[in-house]
Amino acid sequence: MLSINQTSQTGRAAVGPLKLESGIVLEDITLQYEMAGPSHAPVILVCHALTGNHQAIGTEEHPGWWSGLIGPEKYIDTEKYRVLTFNVLGGCDGSTGPASTNPQTDLPFRTSFPEITVRDMVHAQFQALDYLNITSIDTVIGGSLGGMQAMEWALLYPETVEKLIILASTPVFSSYGIAFNHIASSAIKNDPSWQGGNYTDNTVNGLAIARMVGMITYRSPQLLEERFGHNRSDVTSYLDYQGEKLINRFDPNSYLYLLQAMNGHDIGRNRDGWQNAANKLTQPALLLSFDKDLIYEPDKVHLFSRALPNSIYRHIETDFGHDGFLTEFPKWGGIVHDFLKEAD
Repeated sequence: MLSINQTSQTGRAAVGPLKLESGIVLEDITLQYEMAGPSHAPVILVCHALTGNHQAIGTEEHPGWWSGLIGPEKYIDTEKYRVLTFNVLGGCDGSTGPASTNPQTDLPFRTSFPEITVRDMVHAQFQALDYLNITSIDTVIGGSLGGMQAMEWALLYPETVEKLIILASTPVFSSYGIAFNHIASSAIKNDPSWQGGNYTDNTVNGLAIARMVGMITYRSPQLLEERFGHNRSDVTSYLDYQGEKLINRFDPNSYLYLLQAMNGHDIGRNRDGWQNAANKLTQPALLLSFDKDLIYEPDKVHLFSRALPNSIYRHIETDFGHDGFLTEFPKWGGIVHDFLKEAD
């Protein structure tokens, strides 16, 4: 069933059973999606980051997280491309995840939900394409966790993917990133209201603290200084606001499962190392790094690009750090537009 608004369509794709990397089979998987553009146009698959969802475009009333990049006559033109975004497996915006009902118990999975990997997310999306009668993808694009998915798409289904665009992401998740993820997950698990994952509502204050930790790693010190100066109350109010906002829209268990999937990201796992895996990424690729990105350091993105057989690398100057891929579209949207145009 599709619901149609002025900018996009949303629906739920029935994936059916999915065998995970762990060997566990999840029955009756569904993935929530958003789609816009002509049905006959080349498909661009957008993969979202940790707290993103399928609403990359959104509506006029509720713009999506990439509404500044995607739309009619924008950098990714929905008059020329059919743009598709899935909410990931393990997410909490309509796709099967920890908050979903376990068909074997008729109760929410919660922490009985099996461990998932980035590759599991991609396999689920591939099966969802069959439901949508899509047989090929012109380009896969994503930032952060979305970039991890883009890499795995090109490696797992090279005959399906023609091009890829990777923003603020590396072939192996960094130890620095794992360290911050551990702080975030500990904040959630050590909150008494988490109740071992069996909370009755989403008011787990540890999730707010996890979000605060994330915000100061996603943004640069220069940006915070420019925005707040030495006004301590403004800084703390900003972080409190960001934490409260996430509590109101995100499932704490989903957050934990997605952190775990990110921690395990390594395109070289069972492929003789990331350099060997990179050599197999023969599709035309665009890689963007963002200045002051603490988690996905620009020099590592650049190193990755040099290992790819057919890549273009660009570095974006910004004070937004890692979150640069979610803002300041005029700085880098044209690079994406030109790559899509020239690589066709």
